[in-house]
Order: sequence, then C-alpha cells, then structure tokens
Amino acid sequence: MRLFNTLQGKKQEFVPLNKGKVGIYFCGMTLQESPHVGHMRAIISADILHRYLLYKGYDVTFIINFTDIDDKVIEKSVEEGIDYREITARYEEEFLEASNWLNILPATIYPRATQHIQEIIELIQRIVDKGYAYEVEGNVYFSVKKFKGYGKLSGKNIDQLRSGARVDIDKKKKDPLDFSLWKKAKKGEPYWLSPWGKGRPGWHIECSSMSMHYLGETFDIHGGGSDLIFPHHENEIAQSESATGKPFAKYWIHNGMLTLRGDKMSKSLKNFIPILDMKGSISPNAIRYYILGTHYRSPLEYNDKIIKQAKNGWERVEVFLNSVPDSDSKILQKTKDKFEEYMDDDLNTPKVLGYIFELIRKANKSDDEAIKSKIKNDVVFLLERLGFEIGLENLDYAPFVELLLEIRAGLRKKGMYDFSDKIREGLEKRGVKIEDTPSGTRWRKV
Repeated sequence: MRLFNTLQGKKQEFVPLNKGKVGIYFCGMTLQESPHVGHMRAIISADILHRYLLYKGYDVTFIINFTDIDDKVIEKSVEEGIDYREITARYEEEFLEASNWLNILPATIYPRATQHIQEIIELIQRIVDKGYAYEVEGNVYFSVKKFKGYGKLSGKNIDQLRSGARVDIDKKKKDPLDFSLWKKAKKGEPYWLSPWGKGRPGWHIECSSMSMHYLGETFDIHGGGSDLIFPHHENEIAQSESATGKPFAKYWIHNGMLTLRGDKMSKSLKNFIPILDMKGSISPNAIRYYILGTHYRSPLEYNDKIIKQAKNGWERVEVFLNSVPDSDSKILQKTKDKFEEYMDDDLNTPKVLGYIFELIRKANKSDDEAIKSKIKNDVVFLLERLGFEIGLENLDYAPFVELLLEIRAGLRKKGMYDFSDKIREGLEKRGVKIEDTPSGTRWRKV
C-alpha cells in the first residue's frame, strides 16, 4: 500500500510504526459554523482511508478533533450573544448528524480542545523550558527561528517568509513569524488559569496536545485539508518536535480543496453549502459518489451540473442493483485483486468506480440472469468497501416491490387500471419510482 506523503512530496510504501496497528489523527471542524460540503469532502476522504486500513486487517485508532475554543468561536459567540459552549454544542451535533447521514464510520474518539487544557499547558511548559518559546505579558509565543526544520512540510523558506511578512499588529512578538501558544484573555472572554495568567490555548498547540495524548509523541498518520499544510500543520510539527525531540507524524495525508465558483468553500468567503441543507434533495450515496469520483488529492468543484451528473451516475448503479436478483455466490478473486490494486495506489477511488461500471456494463450485455446476479454480488462488495450504504436501501425490500409489480401487471392485463394506479401511487409515496418501458416495468429508489 502506497500513500502520498506530503512530508516527502511523493508516494511511499505504508509501514506502520507498530505491526498491525495504526494511529491516525485527522483535523476536524472548528465549531463556529454548520458543517458544509467542503468539510465532509475531507471527512469522507478520511473515512476511505479508515475503511481501507480496516479492510487490510489493521487495528485502527482514529481521532477526529473538535476545535471548540479559538478566535472564530469567540467571535461567533459575541455575534449571537450566547455562551460559546452553546455554539460549539450545536455545531458538533450537526457534524455528527451529517457524518451519520453520510455513513461515515465513527472515530475512536472525538476530543475537544477544552477537555485537554491541562495537557496543553503542560506541553507549552515543555516548549518554554527547552527555550523554544517565550512569554510576554501573559502571552506565550513560539520562536520560529529557533526550530531548524521549519518549512519542511510546506517547502516554504523561512527567510522568504520573514521578508514577505506583513507588519504584524502584535508588537509583543520578537519576530512576525512567531505564533501563539497561549493567549492572554481579553475582558469578557472565556479563560483558564495557567502559569502565565488567565488565558486560552492557541489553535496549533491544541492539535499537538490532543494527538500526542491519544497516539503518543510519534504516530503513523496525520491528515487534513491541503489548506492546513501551512501554517497549521507546519506549526504543529515545529512545536511538537521542539518539545519531544522526536519525529511527530510519519505520514502526512492531505485532501484537495472543494471549490465553489473557483474559490475554496468556506464561511469566511461566504460561499458554502451546509451539508444538512442537502437532505431531501440528494441521497447520501450520491454525495459519496460525487466525492469519490475525483481522487482525494485533486481539487473538486461544486456546481449544479456536476451534482446532477453525480445523481445520474448513482441512479445508474441503483437501477442495476434493483433490477438484478441477489446471489449468494462468492466474490471473484479478480474483483478483490482489482480493488486492492487501485486502493493500494494512494486510495484511487475513481478507478474503483470505473471498474464498478465496467462490471455493470458486462452484466447489462448478458441475457443470463445467473451471471448478472454473480456480477451484482461483486458490485455490492465493492460499493460497501467504499462506504456506500446498500443494505435495506436496495436489497431487503426488493422482493416485496417485485411482488407488488407482478400484482400490478396482472391488474393491468385485466384492465383494472384504478387499482394498478393505486399501487404505483403508494410505492411512489414510499420512495419507489415506477417506470413502464417497452421491455417491461423497472423501479428505483428515489
């Protein structure tokens, strides 16, 4: 299995630190807004990695954090005039609802920054004691110039960054590139007691502390959106390795951005689509199809045309699943081999989807129902490995729909169209679309 490691700038063979076990820390949401499609593109990418490692037989500890205290959270709290904890509880609940709707495997733990203030303070103290950070009037800053490896993840040159830095409004810093580990509380802001006075942690130190708390000072995989490479992940490396003297994460995995009208989908740009607003207009499987149809490292555009294509693509899969009887045949070794070949190559889900359609085309060309059923079995195997929720949606009640359609066909032959129409209307109310074609009646879930 080879993964693209941002730290090395190339694909590398994945070899975990401990045989048979994998620790993953994935940067989750800052809880100051509703989860949008861009957030869930990142989480579905992480879900695919999680699922495939489980498929390969690894014991996976998977951490997705919540940032529940930072400048943006406080700004939202002030804007709405309610306690920041109400804000963060609301958006955490929405995130978990969206994750469940999209059939994302639950993380092992969803830690919140505010649950780890003591660990954060202890980590900052280690950094200060080692001479990599300094305190000014209740604020603690990391001294970037003292960490010799700064820029190794992003490829940015520290001298160029410094010469191009804007005049920083924080005059307390010794260098414009220095970043906050601990922020002195302003009047009315939430705070915790620390050796440096009342304050709260900086954003970057939160993730270093939580990841090391659950996974150790060196762990296997750190992931997130490519927009986090600099400065967030670069700063995580600097502060963590300054404290421990050890490599922080072995592999750095980053997904590409989801864009809307050419810009990154984000609240700050006022161009985001809340994921839960899409309920009722698109199925979660169609959203997963849309996201997995593009390689996780590539940018992905969001617009009505692309979403319609995804809906149509998933509908083709549904039509096939609903029109072919089930089979208890074994999965072909060739199907497993193809799946592993594509997924071992940096989780190439577009190639897996392409192979699924290759199988569907092969089935559609065959007149042998037994062959079609065997192919369907392989298709379902692949879809489930990619996190598509098949189960009840396509299989369990299919025999009952088929029985109703047989009854409906008999009623139509006898000219009892009123009764046959009632069956059609009843099915459509329950999300089953009926299509009468020259070659027979077809149905699909909508």
